[in-house]
Amino acid sequence: MPSAISSDEWDLPRLKASIGFEDDFQYLASDDQDTEFFDVKFYPYADATHDPVFAAVSKKHVVIYRLSNKSNPPYELVQLFRDDDKEALNCSCTWTKDPETEVPYLCVAGRDAKIKVYDVVQGKLVKVLVGHGGEINDLATCPTNFLLIASASEDTTVRIWSLDPAHSKQPCVCLLAGEGHSSGLLTVAFHNSGRYVLSAGHDNVICLWTLPDLPPESNGKNPAKPIVIHYPHFFTSEVHSGIVDCVAFFGDLILSRACHEDIIVLWRIEGFSSHDPPPEISEAPTTSDTERLTRSAFAPATASACPPQYTRLLEFWTPNCGHQFYLRFKLFHDKDKHPVLAFGNAKAMIFFWDLARLGSYHNFISEVRNPERDKSQPIQRPGWLAPIQHRHKGDAVSKLKDAASDRESVASGRTGSVEVETHLDLNTNYSQETIESWELKYDMTRVEEPIRAHSQSNITVKDFVGRQVAWSAGGEWCVVVGSKNLAIILQRWHKKDRTEDKDKKSNSQDRQS
Repeated sequence: MPSAISSDEWDLPRLKASIGFEDDFQYLASDDQDTEFFDVKFYPYADATHDPVFAAVSKKHVVIYRLSNKSNPPYELVQLFRDDDKEALNCSCTWTKDPETEVPYLCVAGRDAKIKVYDVVQGKLVKVLVGHGGEINDLATCPTNFLLIASASEDTTVRIWSLDPAHSKQPCVCLLAGEGHSSGLLTVAFHNSGRYVLSAGHDNVICLWTLPDLPPESNGKNPAKPIVIHYPHFFTSEVHSGIVDCVAFFGDLILSRACHEDIIVLWRIEGFSSHDPPPEISEAPTTSDTERLTRSAFAPATASACPPQYTRLLEFWTPNCGHQFYLRFKLFHDKDKHPVLAFGNAKAMIFFWDLARLGSYHNFISEVRNPERDKSQPIQRPGWLAPIQHRHKGDAVSKLKDAASDRESVASGRTGSVEVETHLDLNTNYSQETIESWELKYDMTRVEEPIRAHSQSNITVKDFVGRQVAWSAGGEWCVVVGSKNLAIILQRWHKKDRTEDKDKKSNSQDRQS
């Protein structure tokens, strides 16, 4: 019998609970009775020993919940805001905190083009930032300076705001505008260095902007005007053919998706490295050649060289998104844990990809196929790389035992142990169906095929649309919010209690492979 080694690090989230919010149409127009939630974010600045807290935003409401393994259900309502401003239809949020007291602040924005800053503890509005000329569709906090907020707007611009008291007279410190986008923006993201910003939206374009050194203060008699950056250092309309509604950095690589494509794309800008000195503003390529679909300050574009300016690396399959846009993926990326990509589609499905599995699979297959290896020496096959096994027809008792075993596997969601096998030959030990299944999920060399999800949770609430995904700071909790007034709570690395999750069985079915 093969020996077993614990492999909890490979676990992916499984359904824990769901929150159904009450319908509340008090502040909505009579012809607008959809109260779905559009954004969700975990508070990122809490001590690791504290229970995580997340905020979810709908058109007129903000709810703050705390998650805990010590309670059943595992969530507790901490705060609730209602926005009764006539023009307000909110869709985005991001966290920050007071620079002196460190009280948690939540920034919320939407159709009225205002960023409203709430003191979450007191439950009151403390500041409003104005300046955009159109709806704000996304907010992001700088990872290296929690007082800097980026906003993406229908007015085609990204604004960088400072909540530092030194900038109280002119909180907008930088404007990314001009020759970047021609239509409204839907998404904005910071690089981990805090020096670069991605933006994208309705014009199918993705831009990378380099932030300049910002003014130290703007509270004199003549506050400094916002620095205006007219040209991005990278511009492309070639990666996607539809509306781009989500972008994110993965190190120096980029993840992005567009509606109608049913994929998330991992790609890189050739020549870009955050370890290099930031390029000067003057180095940004201009629009002198309007026929160019990609412009880059990082790779030379001379006629003699003509190197690629970007490279598509991988695609992740996200079926059943249909005509919907404003569907957001989220990457959990921590230096001490596996990077995991999560996404909810328009048909009540939540997908997960453990990106560390791709490299592990490559190493396993390379070792198995090495013609010079000693076949008498054992090879460790990861437990999540399970062979497909078809059941033979048997008696009723055997079928019941098989069904019970399957239910226990689904409920636990565990990836299993590492199997140690000897005399291993890929085509002899495993069926072609098994090998094909593995390749579809883990083979990075099959560039013609998007990578299938490593884990999928099916929500039984029909046609639930997953608008946004959030990860807790440690990666244990994952929350997906969207239509039907629902928040779906998933968890990993927690020992299952046989008495919990009664509503899980009625709301969802997990498939883990």
